[in-house]
Amino acid sequence: MFTKLRTLRTIDDSGAVLIVRLPDADTAERVAHAAIEGGFRALEITLSIPGAVDLVRRLAAQYAPEGVAVGAGTVLDGHAAYECIRAGAAFLVSPQLNPEMIRVANRYQVPTISGASTPTELLESAEAGADILKLFPTEGAGIPYAKAVLAPLAHLPIMPAGGVTTENVAEWFAAGVSGVGVGSAVTKAWQPDGDFTRVAAAAKEFLAAVQEARR
Repeated sequence: MFTKLRTLRTIDDSGAVLIVRLPDADTAERVAHAAIEGGFRALEITLSIPGAVDLVRRLAAQYAPEGVAVGAGTVLDGHAAYECIRAGAAFLVSPQLNPEMIRVANRYQVPTISGASTPTELLESAEAGADILKLFPTEGAGIPYAKAVLAPLAHLPIMPAGGVTTENVAEWFAAGVSGVGVGSAVTKAWQPDGDFTRVAAAAKEFLAAVQEARR
């Protein structure tokens, strides 16, 4: 019971969601294992990865009993939402406001992280029933824009996705965000030499920076 609340608490306690967007499922799976070893408790497996739904199913079966929330990202419609929920996704993420995805997720009591950029989109996503609002994209506008948006909308649980690093994560939290989504700063740490233990190390370093920023 109350699995939705448990998932939201996991995300809130962690303060970070790892966005796993990589070219193939094998690499994505190795990164996910290493990131979990490094301490991540909330991971978004994007549907842009070939075989992503099966990967969500495998990871959820293995790690859900350990309290890890394995979610699905780039969920663009209600059909994809239902398939991911059937596979065991603990939460769903979209890059844009998708009322159908939110409606299906709420029907099955699965949390949603809905993409939005402007104040209008953020409010419309909240009104549609999204649990967390994904500020996306952020690479261009960055921290100053997040701070400006949060000035009148501080009551909204906003999570930026893109451009978040160990070096700047404290600035994001100082701007008022509720949590952060991080991708390549952790998921591509293995690329220099193919050593996936670098992913675990990057995960530990990033999560330590998050906890320090939230103190």
